[in-house]
Amino acid sequence: MNAVRHLIVNADDFGLTPGVTRGIARAHAQGIVTSTSLMVLEPAAAGAARLAQDLPRLDIGLHATAPADGAVDWAAELERQLARFAELMGCPPTHIDSHHDVHRDPGVLPVFARVAHALGVPLRAHSPARCFSRFYGQWGGESHPEHLAPANLLRLVDEHVGAGWTELNCHPGEVDAKLRSSYAAEREVELATLCDPAVRHGLAARGIRLAGFRDLPSA
Repeated sequence: MNAVRHLIVNADDFGLTPGVTRGIARAHAQGIVTSTSLMVLEPAAAGAARLAQDLPRLDIGLHATAPADGAVDWAAELERQLARFAELMGCPPTHIDSHHDVHRDPGVLPVFARVAHALGVPLRAHSPARCFSRFYGQWGGESHPEHLAPANLLRLVDEHVGAGWTELNCHPGEVDAKLRSSYAAEREVELATLCDPAVRHGLAARGIRLAGFRDLPSA
């Protein structure tokens, strides 16, 4: 018998803008997103936290961001952002990751790892869930929406989701006037794909179980 394959589908950038937040909520309610990561310092974070109250099955972690004013004391910065997360959400995060994966820098990884261990929550790419980030529609300065098509997502799943636990991170959203990002139109293509019934049916046909970080056997 084949080993069970669990897939966590995590949408980054919850709270980036109201439109991105709405898109993530829709990708959860109508699609395959099981988890998201909150940017607590963005102006739309409070609205995202309010919306999350109506989404009890959506795991919500911390999407740590580096301040724009230069060098970062990550121990202090994580403490500040976790305090803001608790203020907004009334609970600790279900997991921790970071914008542009800054936590993978060898100089700051130990700080993130200590914090995640103290909280008893998974840290992206340093937990029982393998992480793959190939579902992305832009590289080399060019947009590649064809890479975000449902059939290609299922191909990526076939190539990267093995036995055990895997995290697929993604960036769905609705583009709005407040979005200041080079990755914009691609978010709506991601959203359409993640909500496409063919994707959910394709995962089920492959015996892949959708799950959240709270389902991990151990952080």
